[in-house]
Amino acid sequence: MTGVFISFEGIDGAGKSSHIQALAQAFGASSSSAASSGRQVVLTREPGGTALSEKLRELILHAPMDALTEALLVFAARREHIVQVIAPALARGDVVLCDRFTDASFAYQGAGRGFDLETLSKLEHSAQDLRRLSADLASKIRLKHGILQPDLTLLFEVPPQVAAQRLAQARQPDKFESQDVAFFERVASGYAARAAADPQRFVRINGHQSLEHVRADVMAAVKARGYL
Repeated sequence: MTGVFISFEGIDGAGKSSHIQALAQAFGASSSSAASSGRQVVLTREPGGTALSEKLRELILHAPMDALTEALLVFAARREHIVQVIAPALARGDVVLCDRFTDASFAYQGAGRGFDLETLSKLEHSAQDLRRLSADLASKIRLKHGILQPDLTLLFEVPPQVAAQRLAQARQPDKFESQDVAFFERVASGYAARAAADPQRFVRINGHQSLEHVRADVMAAVKARGYL
């Protein structure tokens, strides 16, 4: 049984996180069928997912730092997350649902902060190269151009002004959530560029509609790939 890796992406306030649990429950319900018996669902997030990565998350989200330092911490947290959680789960044949992955680094650190995309690409290939792990584990996981990438990325899109209004009504913002609308416009353009470069992986979801309609679009996208 081959594992399935699905990432959820979008600017802060796009509403993606509210749909991850629903999809996890849908996979859980389908696991009782003969075709997918025994498949477990791993629900995780980035930055985070392991004890070390969660500590790095706190630094990334709240501590002021140099742009390169921030990028290095993000990919250090990601490497630990891959090694400890994502890769073993996929090798077991599990479903991994991840709130953000590498596309967020290109959108936030790259487009949002203006950090060098070539450096981010080098970090991406280093952190997501599974050949440094055991050959047996890597052989059980689908790789793209030699590195780990999601099988499907759901990109939730809303106008940055709408996202800002949603954030204003939410919790105390972190250093990214407190950025101005112009920052999120750049982040949105970074996501759009990633989606345009890899259209087979991305499904763009209109997040500026009712919860029910967004959820229906999410389920339809996953079913269209044959995962449910």
